[in-house]
Amino acid sequence: MTDTVSLTAYWDAAATDFDDEPDHGLRHAATRAAWSALLNSWIRPVPAGSDVLDVGCGTGSLALLLAEEGHRVTGVDLAPRMVGRAREKLTLAGHEGRFLVADAAAPPLGGETFDAVLCRHLVWTLPDPVAALRGWVARLRPGGTLVLVEGRWRQAGQSTPYVAGAEALPWRGGVTAEELSGAVRPLVRELRVEHLSHEPVLWGGPVADERYALIARV
Repeated sequence: MTDTVSLTAYWDAAATDFDDEPDHGLRHAATRAAWSALLNSWIRPVPAGSDVLDVGCGTGSLALLLAEEGHRVTGVDLAPRMVGRAREKLTLAGHEGRFLVADAAAPPLGGETFDAVLCRHLVWTLPDPVAALRGWVARLRPGGTLVLVEGRWRQAGQSTPYVAGAEALPWRGGVTAEELSGAVRPLVRELRVEHLSHEPVLWGGPVADERYALIARV
């Protein structure tokens, strides 16, 4: 099984050029606008702005989009350098956000609850993704929204794990919409899947693997 030290080192190193990927840095106006529109369609704002928990927030690109819409964002990521970049990103843009260096699968937030929990491209890295899903759903207020942006990556069949022990991860290489839906459905009131592979503007170009968003309500 992967260990925390190895995972932290891997993602800390990845922070250097993480935003070079079009869907990570959202540096192109069209890509940024496309992600912003999706977030606005998935997360229903309350009058004073929603409280949103961004688990596995990375460098904070989606957190910034949410803050720009008036939401109060809490981001959690295991990698200190990712969190540092997220804090810097929001500060430079003139927005506030709370960011914690911690295990996104089990954020150390006491009994705090949220209007929405957002997770993008994280569950495949978790040793117990089903337990993480249960924990995230438990943090949602009545009527709250869970948004999981995931996929089954083209590298799914590669033999070399990205870190030692990753070959034992239950959803290594990603998870199909069908499998993730099966894990989430018993935990929520309603669920839908939006397929995103056919939207090249989101990814900086065409993709051939399965990519989607699962949106659920409690």
